[in-house]
Amino acid sequence: MHEYPTRWEAMGSIAGKIGCTTETLRSWVLKAEATADPHRNAGLADRERVKQLERENAELKRANEILRKASAFFAQAELDRRGK
Repeated sequence: MHEYPTRWEAMGSIAGKIGCTTETLRSWVLKAEATADPHRNAGLADRERVKQLERENAELKRANEILRKASAFFAQAELDRRGK
């Protein structure tokens, strides 16, 4: 029988001993597994790329919203300035 009931609990225990977070250790393990058997884990790189692109997309949406609001603000300020 295994010492830990779940893989996550095992990683949590080991991560504490080597001074990293459980999530960091999990990502290392996933990358090592993908390197060891690229055919079995071919989708791993794709999933990580999708996550990266989703984060980038969210960041760009936030930037666009800021720029849209700034544009509206300055357009209104220009209209107010011309009206005086």
